[in-house]
Amino acid sequence: MRFVVVPQWQGSGSARAMRLADGATAIAGDLPSSRTVSVEVPLGAGEALDTGVARFSSLRLVHDRVAETLSGSDEPAIVIGGDCGVELAAVEHALRRDGDAPAVVWLDAHPDLGAVDAARPRAFCGTVARAILGEGADGLAADPALPADRLVLAGTRSIDDDESELIDARGIPVLPVDALTGTALADAVAATGATSVYVHIDLDVLDPGVLANVAEPQPFGVGLPELVAELRALVARFPLAGAGIAMFSPDGPDAASEDLPTVLRLLSALTAA
Repeated sequence: MRFVVVPQWQGSGSARAMRLADGATAIAGDLPSSRTVSVEVPLGAGEALDTGVARFSSLRLVHDRVAETLSGSDEPAIVIGGDCGVELAAVEHALRRDGDAPAVVWLDAHPDLGAVDAARPRAFCGTVARAILGEGADGLAADPALPADRLVLAGTRSIDDDESELIDARGIPVLPVDALTGTALADAVAATGATSVYVHIDLDVLDPGVLANVAEPQPFGVGLPELVAELRALVARFPLAGAGIAMFSPDGPDAASEDLPTVLRLLSALTAA
């Protein structure tokens, strides 16, 4: 397994956005250097360019750099953000590499299925899962796109009305926190008919009592033992097409050190197979 570190912050609308770069760098310090590569992120915020996506120019540049980095190998990779926007190029890579589309398990307190409106630019983080379905700003919408019947939302508990309408219209399954008790993720992926899986983990899927240093902590999240057990069962049943961990925004080095063992347990579970 290789690791691609992308300290991107421009996709987040949080007041803690700048700390996402520090979070990615902190995780990178505990990864095997021989298996890890970092993607350069521009210093500037970037411009929306009438796309409806805040900081679009920087996000598109990083997207292309991540895509180029991943294209150099057919080996599955775990992308370390930064914000959730780093997942777009990673999922596209998995879709191109696998003949049959993998399922994408979206472990996140938010579904990230918001629509893009050119008149009101918004943070890309809130729209990235919809972009993976092929809907979004030109240049930041997946090509190829993930079929909606291959998307599984899990641990999701903060859903806007427009996102709820899309979930209902597309029949996208949502596994609530209390459903994650062992093999729920593996069972949900099996129900999609996919033969491999891409796993996205926004760390806010965890309860803030487990890990509080995230961009937008949400109460009543998943416990660490439950999530580790679910991930181990998932990768035991399905080959990992790729994965991503995002939204670690520690207040400083001490806070990062306190939470890194939790992040590393998740990485260990993802690579258990």
